[in-house]
Amino acid sequence: MAMPSINSNTPSRLDMPLSARLAGKTPGLAVGSTDFSSLLTQGIGEVNSLQGQANQAVNEMLSGGDVQPAEVYTSIQKADMAFRMLLQVRNKLMQAYEEVNSIRI
Repeated sequence: MAMPSINSNTPSRLDMPLSARLAGKTPGLAVGSTDFSSLLTQGIGEVNSLQGQANQAVNEMLSGGDVQPAEVYTSIQKADMAFRMLLQVRNKLMQAYEEVNSIRI
């Protein structure tokens, strides 16, 4: 099976949302080419970055900077949605751990 080629039109992994990477929809990369721990660590970093951008936008708006309220609201919503997605991934991981832990050998 030939591996897909990576061309200049393929978005980088950092440009793709966490949900697309978790679903395995990363174009140009073989499925399973990245281990789960690094994927999860990268997702946490992205959520942290989005929250930092939202905080910066709020601070800029409150200090009288040249920023539109709609942009601030959008950045807050993006950070909130990313955090909720990460929280759901954590909940599913904990649920799977508890299920495996309850299996008697």
